Amino acid sequence: MKTRSLYISFIIAALAIGCSSNDDNVLAIPYIEENAPVVGPTPTFSSGSADFSSFVAVGNSLTAGYSDGALFAKGQAVSFSNIMAQQFSLAGGGEFTQPLMNDDVGGLLLGGQQIAGPRRIFDISNQVPVFASGSPSTDIMNISTGPYNNMGVPGAKSFHLLAPGYGSLSNFPVAANPYFVRMASSPDATVIGDAMAKGPTFFSLWIGNNDVLGYATSGGDGSDPITDKATFDFAMTTLVQTITSGGAKGIIANIPNVTDAPYFTTVPYAPLDPTNPDFGPQIPTLNGIFGQLNQVYAFLGMPERSITFSQTAASAVVIHDESLVDVSAQIEAVLNQSPEFPLFVQQFGLPAQAAPIVANLLGTVYGQTRQASENDLLVLTSSNVIGTVNTDVMAFLQTQGLTPELAGQFAVEGITLPLEDKWVLLPSEQEEIAAATNEFNATIADLAGQNDLAFFDVNTFFNEVASTGFQAGSAFMTADYVTGGTFSLDGIHPSPRGNAVIANQMIGLINAKYGSTIPSVNPVDYTGLYID
Repeated sequence: MKTRSLYISFIIAALAIGCSSNDDNVLAIPYIEENAPVVGPTPTFSSGSADFSSFVAVGNSLTAGYSDGALFAKGQAVSFSNIMAQQFSLAGGGEFTQPLMNDDVGGLLLGGQQIAGPRRIFDISNQVPVFASGSPSTDIMNISTGPYNNMGVPGAKSFHLLAPGYGSLSNFPVAANPYFVRMASSPDATVIGDAMAKGPTFFSLWIGNNDVLGYATSGGDGSDPITDKATFDFAMTTLVQTITSGGAKGIIANIPNVTDAPYFTTVPYAPLDPTNPDFGPQIPTLNGIFGQLNQVYAFLGMPERSITFSQTAASAVVIHDESLVDVSAQIEAVLNQSPEFPLFVQQFGLPAQAAPIVANLLGTVYGQTRQASENDLLVLTSSNVIGTVNTDVMAFLQTQGLTPELAGQFAVEGITLPLEDKWVLLPSEQEEIAAATNEFNATIADLAGQNDLAFFDVNTFFNEVASTGFQAGSAFMTADYVTGGTFSLDGIHPSPRGNAVIANQMIGLINAKYGSTIPSVNPVDYTGLYID
């Protein structure tokens, strides 16, 4: 079987984003069209009881303007925080500084060596996302000393904003963040300390996404655990108390349900297409191989673990499910006790004496496996591995006596080799994420209420975008990958148009809370997809 992906193409060819004549936003706030003729006196705008003279935005990649898998200058210009600052300038808002990247390629260097890759753009000709051409030119050793008004640090979790040395090059990569390294006012500075150095009179605080997102994007494999509630509560309380200590007003946002994002909803659980010439002809052989294993599952009283590929419809991938009882030893024992198993092994050109080795391998590989169901979420990056040969596993199988051809056949990701936990969010892992998100959001809502701050329920808003879509001016926006207009090509961060909508929602809530009359922007003036 070739090292070629076998999943169904999930990117819709049409790039047009649906439109509607309904120009109403969820929050009824006006926007001024660029270059629109002025009729009557020039409008004036009020800050109400707020003071926008020193606006500071604190958060992570969402605040920084990160999109399409990278931070780049063009993306920073359309961060929701910069859009808000531009609107605040109409009512007394002051300068809003950002730690701009050196280019529009994105990515980072350390001493000339690339440590983060470039952004993605959409290749219209081939209908696929690709990496932008060019090389990163932003080296974190070239310190662009802050503090800045945009204190969004990609990758930061809640407690990172309190950590001294988070911007120290000597602490990188173990305990420092490369983006904060290049923008910190000093090596021992904290993010919140640098934010306070700007003397904020008004602020936005949107942090906490990464406290659950890292666990989700790693498929819940344990490499990036969810922040414990005590740590989160302490961090959030300290951040809010600190940033309001000088009397600043502001807006605080909660954590969206990360599994609403296209990073988790784009790759189907059943992507294996029988019409694919690299997969379809293999189906009878595969079903014959798994037929032996399915008999073992039936004998063990676990028929639900059976693996079968359809010749007429798309089939589900095979996954490792850590929540299942491990029956590796039982599979090996049943196969070794079967008088027919040595004959089965000989079909593959192996001697009958290899039967115990093959039984052990089958038990080890399929002791906690099943085919995926509609309740499983495959992460976007799994599309790069499904149907490809895992060369490391192939090499190992050859050390166990399998021929290169046979080893390759048993090392196909999602087909003969179960997808690792990092590629799939199981229902149990989704429940963990939902529980943590609800707990964290309760803390955020309480802090907003206790400190009389404007509050943006991003969770509810993005649930609505994902479930019913959102009318943004003349553009109808959804959570669909590529065509939805809300999310960028990394499937997690907003597109420029998504950032415009977020800015509008925040502006509406700020106006309602503080009596200001800040106008919103026209979302259609911002692209929903970069193609260059």
